[in-house]
Amino acid sequence: MKLKVLLPAEVLLEEDVTKVIAEAHNGFFCLLPRHVDFVAALVPGILSYETGSGHEVFFAVDEGILIKCSQEVLVSTRNAVRGPDLGQLKRTVVEKFEALDEREKSARSAMTRIEAGFVRRFLEIQGHG
Repeated sequence: MKLKVLLPAEVLLEEDVTKVIAEAHNGFFCLLPRHVDFVAALVPGILSYETGSGHEVFFAVDEGILIKCSQEVLVSTRNAVRGPDLGQLKRTVVEKFEALDEREKSARSAMTRIEAGFVRRFLEIQGHG
């Protein structure tokens, strides 16, 4: 099978695989080459796959969609992080998502200031009208 992991701005991975394991709302599932075509809404968690040489690779993925059509497996997600093993993957995820959380807090703070300024100016205009 050909596995493609798609992020909003890039193709993170395109590789031939023999097995894909992912998690949907109702639990983990495994896809093999002869599996029927399949669509699943992924939950944040671990996606793993096995290469032709039997090597297992792990990804942490955000919410997304997985589609298996014939011999192609497409995974579309907002964020994904690859790790050589589960321990390293956990450390990478914590570091990456802590940085994202800080950026989100900063963006929320900026939006709050903009909204407060807008309301203040709107009230000033209302007072002069």
